[in-house]
Amino acid sequence: MSNLLDTILEANGGAVVGQLAREFGLGDAKARDALGQLAPALARGIQRNASTAGGLDSLMKALSEGNHQRYLKHPEELTESASIQDGNGILGHVFGSKDVSRNVAGRASQETGIDASLLKKMLPMLAAAAMGALARQNAAGGSQGLPPRASGSGAGDLLSQFLDADRDGSIVDDVLGLAKKFF
Repeated sequence: MSNLLDTILEANGGAVVGQLAREFGLGDAKARDALGQLAPALARGIQRNASTAGGLDSLMKALSEGNHQRYLKHPEELTESASIQDGNGILGHVFGSKDVSRNVAGRASQETGIDASLLKKMLPMLAAAAMGALARQNAAGGSQGLPPRASGSGAGDLLSQFLDADRDGSIVDDVLGLAKKFF
């Protein structure tokens, strides 16, 4: 099962990376570095949100109704104002406050050398692409996507299975591995 970052990076031959690189005046390598720093925090936020009361239902509803896969098929849509608004809404659910988004961008800036203001602008686009990756995995079904809602397992377990690339029961090592992959 692909993890969240790999799904985004590999989608459409790396078109999301190329789109973000062009949008922010970065090379592909720098854009990959930025995604490598931002995506783990986003994945943790998605998992945390899905483990709250109603969070998983909200996520599953968004995945089934949101047509988020379009962001992976047509990454040029990520830069449209409606998509950025969608991404900001996703960030609001995932992080809960703009302060968390600012902190995530600040930490990523320290690690990548990319200006934090650029990373703050990139976050909603990445959030939209992340929902596209989750929607793609969910649509694939079976072992490739999120398990069905009626599986009887806890809400956190559902998303953990998606985010746990090495299937060891913990996403912490996977999230850290994602970040290390880019250095």
